Amino acid sequence: MSETTPAGGPLLDDLPFPARFESEAALEDYLATPSRDLVRDLARTEGDLLVLGVGGKMGPTLARLARNALPASRRVIAVARFSEPGLREALLGHGIETIPCDLLDRDALQALPRCPNVVFMAGRKFGADGNLPLTWAMNAHVPALVAEAFRGSRIVAFSTACVYPFVPVTGQGASEDEVLSPPGEYANSCVGRERMFEYFSQLHGTPGRLFRLSYAIDMRYGVLADVALKVWRGEAVDVTMGHVNVIWQGDANAQALRCLAVATVPTSPLNVSGPETTSIRWLAQEFARIFGKPATVTGQEAPTAWLMNTGEAERLFGYPRIPLKQMVAWVADWIAHGQRLLGKPTKFEKRDGHY
Repeated sequence: MSETTPAGGPLLDDLPFPARFESEAALEDYLATPSRDLVRDLARTEGDLLVLGVGGKMGPTLARLARNALPASRRVIAVARFSEPGLREALLGHGIETIPCDLLDRDALQALPRCPNVVFMAGRKFGADGNLPLTWAMNAHVPALVAEAFRGSRIVAFSTACVYPFVPVTGQGASEDEVLSPPGEYANSCVGRERMFEYFSQLHGTPGRLFRLSYAIDMRYGVLADVALKVWRGEAVDVTMGHVNVIWQGDANAQALRCLAVATVPTSPLNVSGPETTSIRWLAQEFARIFGKPATVTGQEAPTAWLMNTGEAERLFGYPRIPLKQMVAWVADWIAHGQRLLGKPTKFEKRDGHY
């Protein structure tokens, strides 16, 4: 008899790759299906889980994934401003408790339950240059408030590859000990976020991980969707930022939750993405082949890019489950069938750090 999740559902290990996703509901159900490894690693931790900043692209499925991987006796509590209509009700429908909260409000933050496990997903990127003080407040001040308030918890804090400088595309990518000297205020505010979690972890002995993520994707957003949509519409693909790392959103969320079981004191960074250095030119040509359309590219590949070495994450968790070719096939099918996109381009082409 096949094993099941604590909630009684199937394990990801026992499911074949879907040929395609017929709907957003089918996609989100798949993203929320845990693996044996995730169930095992969360069982090694104790207590309830608080997800701060659940309202982004990855938060809702991370909360559902955690809910499906944990026994009913352990609460999953999702926190956000809940400005998106229907999100709070959808989470409640999946057994996830919700608390509306503006994390810039110190009193509201102090009123949140002190769960033993915290995943911090809040932050500001798009439109960052339009209000740089707010960008710094969200990316550095809020982390300081959270790190101090939840000093007694394990904290996995989402970060980004943007904290690194550009590195040669012919190398192995930036490792976790690379000196942080990124371009632009947004990226530097992300360094500020990490430093706040590091400071309070050192001060209070808070276990944690700094989850340096590079380009998670599902069908509705991400570098693959950005490139595929341009090819489908006959628009030029800029290859100046010619290489990226990408990872399936379900794999990224699973690794974030598994980081709770490998938290360190003091907190420490972990690079998370796919193992391949993926060529934007190749992606454009591959989508063109699948669509039966010509690919138009503009620019010339720079010798450097934001690339990471994910060897440590692979040592801890193994390779991501979903390979690049499968992600490309799924995205192509999604775009060709006119399925909904989030309308949130990654702006991966930018090299000046302005968003």
